[in-house]
Amino acid sequence: MEPTKFDIKFASVRKAVIEQVFSRMNDRQREAVFQTEGPLLVLAGAGSGKTTVLIHRIINILRFGHGYDSPYATPGATMEDLAFLADYMANPTPENQARAMELCAVSPAKPWEVVAITFTNKAARELQDRLTRAVGEADASAIWAYTFHTCCLRILRRDIERLGYNRTFTIYDEDDKKRVITDLIRRLKLDEKIFDARKVMGEISRAKDNLITPRTFALEQRSEFYMGRIADLYTLYEKEMRENNALDFDDIIMKTVQLLQDNPDILEHYQRKFRYVLVDEYQDTNHAQYVLTSLLAGGYQNICVVGDDDQSIYKFRGATITNILEFEKQFKNARTIRLEQNYRSTNTILDAANGLIRNNVNRKGKELWTKQEGGSKIKLHRSDTQESEAQYIAARILEGVAKGCKWSDFAILYRNNVLSNAVESAFRRNSIPYRIYKGRDFFSRAEIRDMFAYLWVIENPSDTLRLKRIINVPARKIGARSVEIAEELAAQHNTMLYDIVSHADAYSELGRGAAAMKRFGDMMQELRDMQQTASLSELYDAMLDLSGYQEALENKNDMESRSRLENIMELKSNIVEYENKAEDPSLAGFLEEMALYTDADQDEEEDDTVLMMTMHSAKGLEFPTVFLCGMEDGLFPSFRADESDEDLEEERRLCYVAITRAKQQLYLTCAERRLMYGQTRYARPSRFLQEIPAELLDSNLTERARQAEAEQAQKKAYRPRSTVNQSYRSASALQSSMTASSVPTFACGDRVMHKAFGEGMITSVKPMGGDQLLEIAFTSKGTKRLMAKSASQFMHKI
Repeated sequence: MEPTKFDIKFASVRKAVIEQVFSRMNDRQREAVFQTEGPLLVLAGAGSGKTTVLIHRIINILRFGHGYDSPYATPGATMEDLAFLADYMANPTPENQARAMELCAVSPAKPWEVVAITFTNKAARELQDRLTRAVGEADASAIWAYTFHTCCLRILRRDIERLGYNRTFTIYDEDDKKRVITDLIRRLKLDEKIFDARKVMGEISRAKDNLITPRTFALEQRSEFYMGRIADLYTLYEKEMRENNALDFDDIIMKTVQLLQDNPDILEHYQRKFRYVLVDEYQDTNHAQYVLTSLLAGGYQNICVVGDDDQSIYKFRGATITNILEFEKQFKNARTIRLEQNYRSTNTILDAANGLIRNNVNRKGKELWTKQEGGSKIKLHRSDTQESEAQYIAARILEGVAKGCKWSDFAILYRNNVLSNAVESAFRRNSIPYRIYKGRDFFSRAEIRDMFAYLWVIENPSDTLRLKRIINVPARKIGARSVEIAEELAAQHNTMLYDIVSHADAYSELGRGAAAMKRFGDMMQELRDMQQTASLSELYDAMLDLSGYQEALENKNDMESRSRLENIMELKSNIVEYENKAEDPSLAGFLEEMALYTDADQDEEEDDTVLMMTMHSAKGLEFPTVFLCGMEDGLFPSFRADESDEDLEEERRLCYVAITRAKQQLYLTCAERRLMYGQTRYARPSRFLQEIPAELLDSNLTERARQAEAEQAQKKAYRPRSTVNQSYRSASALQSSMTASSVPTFACGDRVMHKAFGEGMITSVKPMGGDQLLEIAFTSKGTKRLMAKSASQFMHKI
């Protein structure tokens, strides 16, 4: 039916009102927000506001539905309503807002009809928080704004029994998985050096990422000895996990896909439920995640994926760039919208990033730009050695702090962790506060893993792996042989190990270990019974008491035990926090939430320190000043990148990510010689440096080349009579010997002025390896310990 004049007029005013609601967004962002129907790919460049687009797209779907695009008047609307909207458009007031929004809504979605999938719990929480502020807590909590794993767990907890699992299944982390695999390798009597547990885990993970079952894997690999044994391990691993009623992280997604594919009624339920499917960081998805999102969106076909092919850097985790590159092929009638306006970096930094990434062939293509004019040139500095490179970085940071910058304005990024060593040493010599950004490792500590093992067994007694971990922790006189016999009995009687332990007094084969085993079983059963009535924190207190774990640590009363005791008490803080925020707190819910923590979810302490991290860890972060160190061929790109164009392009994307972390100033540093793994390697600057337009760089490479030529000519003209080793003394060593006399001598009581720390007095001087360790009480910065040679560049006597 053709729209009437009234329809056309009403739709025009309604469209103007909706545009006014999202007026603070740029044109491309609004286009992505208003395109609600059908498949949509949003190519969101670094710093282009993709989270803002996701949030506002959901708001538009919930508040206005098809209101922006519909050519018809809102159902039931009158001329009076049209006049009201026109008045509101001219003079929007808070008291009229609710009615105006209602008149603009055409088939808006219900909150529970929207699923928004992210990669980290931190991103999911940010999404939930911002949606709560925008649409209210009730509506925000009804939206499925979860990680892939949390979304899948909700589906599995409801229907996993269709796959032969119990709903109380346990989640195994990487350490649990490794213990199972190691046990299976030994059971098959395979050489552990050839069949390394981590490598086996990697092969099994890759199979699951590609939805390859043990049966299919075995058929594909049966002709090859090594992979054939991997197939055997995969088959046994799957059997072991089923017996333990456990899933690993790969299973959570793979089993969800299997559940949906094998059960049309369940698939239809979710396809009817979800009118709109949104996926963040789509460039990081693997094949299993692509299939999952395709299944969920199969009903309405309203799938919106947001990502950046130029930031696809997780191939080693199973991610495939193919998903984002071929989105238009995989989803018919798909639209693509590019977000290219950057709100983070200067034009200079963006031009460098654009120039670099243009060298990749496998990309969709986009050009980042900003309204920020100009920006400082990128500093490219080549040093003699990694020590002088590190000292250069330290010097620039101290200069910045002297000008009023904070330590936290600076970040050091490197391709591999090994590159941090020299920089850390330079920072310590110059008393520069720094922190390695690596996420929280609290949950990996032995005592915390013990606590979780107890809690998991209370929740799921089928979990044999964790039961074996705690059965004699603390020591209960239950020997390894007794546990082996109990496992054999469980296999003979086709029952769980937990059942044998709980009735240990009925099995004479257990001998003297039976009594201790029975006491342990009774204690665990008491805790399982208590779970039905006690709060989670009460259950935890009882577990610490009845298990004897707390008492054992208190009796040891040494520093390590006191630290471990503090940690298990700190875990209670997590439990109380969970109880306070959860709508319906349960042991299963708490364990599930804790199991899904990843390094990317951890909030680092907000202290004023320089941050150091790998380039992979830096994704999603931003800093006023960024140093990319170790920019040398062989390090970055790595030697492995020469093996294929695909690997080289991934390395280039990683460099693009690193460059676009900088907001105002970017430094690129490299060294002529670098001592690594006990050997000196001579390196040329990274080829990536040549891909950055030369006019954007303030470089010392030309100067360094002239110096190198002069040094080479001098060597040819005169070679001192000395050993080969002596003739190859490093330039830094020669420089040290030449300039040692120029380093001022410091003494106790000297008053000094430091560029970054201000005025102070030397309180201690200790000779140390041809240098001096100075302890200086600074008036405004407290006491610092500095090495004299390094400090003398930034400090003088007064």
